[in-house]
Amino acid sequence: MNLKSYLNLYELLQNDISTKEERRAFGLSHIIDNKPIDQLMSWMQTHVKKLQSPLLSETFPSYLYGVTMTLVIATFVLGIVSGLALLSYNGHEPVNVVYFMAIVIFLPLFTMILTLMSMLKAHRSKSVLVHLSPAYWIESMMKLLPNTIQENIVTLKINPLLSNWIIIKRSQFIALFFSLGLLLALLAVVATKDIAFAWSTTLQVTPEVFYKYLNVLAVPWREFVPTAVPSLELIEQSQYFRLGDKLSEEMIDNASKLGEWWKFLLFSTLFYALFLRFIMYLISALGYRYALKKSFMSLEGVNSLLHDMNEPIISTHASREESISYIPNKDIQGIRKLDTSYDVVQGWAMPLTQLSVLNDSMQVISPNIFEVGGGNTLEEDSEIVHKSDGEVLLYVKAWEPPTMDFLDYLDELMQSVDKVIIYPVGTQDESYQAKERLVDIWVRKLSLVDSKKLWVKL
Repeated sequence: MNLKSYLNLYELLQNDISTKEERRAFGLSHIIDNKPIDQLMSWMQTHVKKLQSPLLSETFPSYLYGVTMTLVIATFVLGIVSGLALLSYNGHEPVNVVYFMAIVIFLPLFTMILTLMSMLKAHRSKSVLVHLSPAYWIESMMKLLPNTIQENIVTLKINPLLSNWIIIKRSQFIALFFSLGLLLALLAVVATKDIAFAWSTTLQVTPEVFYKYLNVLAVPWREFVPTAVPSLELIEQSQYFRLGDKLSEEMIDNASKLGEWWKFLLFSTLFYALFLRFIMYLISALGYRYALKKSFMSLEGVNSLLHDMNEPIISTHASREESISYIPNKDIQGIRKLDTSYDVVQGWAMPLTQLSVLNDSMQVISPNIFEVGGGNTLEEDSEIVHKSDGEVLLYVKAWEPPTMDFLDYLDELMQSVDKVIIYPVGTQDESYQAKERLVDIWVRKLSLVDSKKLWVKL
């Protein structure tokens, strides 16, 4: 189950002209108890070949992927540039770690809180939090595509729940690459330059308070990598006050130690900007899958399709038990109600799928079901006759009067079985109940057959 399957099903339902009988025949051959999604997927995979190229499931995800990858590359480059700018060192003034911490700790935490809030509001068609995401502007970028592509995409009506989760998921993916850019910039700068880090803020924050604050931020890794937590001594030595263009003598004396900050910055980036963002991406992927499942069931036409596949086309029957009677002025026997099972069920020029639907509608079961007549050869029909025995229920189309081919087959069949019940059926729109005048034509024709094995369903 993916976006491609959803779009294929959407497009099929928009153009589906299948009959209720065809849908029921499919349902009978694809019985999947309590799994409507699996049943829909089977129906989609069976009928997807009816769609004309180019498929919406090919064009839309393709261009959505292209636009998304454009944003991914752009944000990755932006992450590198931002990291290099924040870590820029001219050899005179130290790099303020507070700026880099803001980008790799506070910004990710803030955006992830917004993301969690947008997840809770994702069911709304117009969620401000969702639309704040950079990925939302994919829709605007689609307007730059050629007109022929726009026409296919504009007509697409995606469930708002699904479209919001698409945006949320892709936003986390894009943000993840921004963080990767920051990490790459940090590693590159640390590996190629001897940087002096310091911290400075206009807030009244003492080294002791700052030390406690950093220890709280370093909780996820301080027990495993204690060297990645700045000591109180390092914090005191690296506090920077801008007084003109001069550095304090203490900072100059301890310049070799100021580079130790890179470990804390590295683990802050790994945990807050990358690990937590990856967790958010996994959560968004689960939410997207949930939204996709809900959207499958909310597609226009799905409920009707499932109903047609799983509900039998009930044909009304007489309420009294089966009765044996002779039709006035006709030397032929008739019955009013079918049994629940027969040794053999056959259909004259009726495919097996239609016979399955007829049996389901008539509430009849049989271990042997055959199509006879129609496109069958005489040899094929004779082979079916040899396979038949006991009581045979033979469906015929009431609106097609019996032909000599049919009467010849009937004569051969009655020589091999104990009983043949001819059932003239109407169309599916008539609930398979044939009109009386059509049944009468069959009765008159069959009355010419001299056999006590022959019966007609009235």
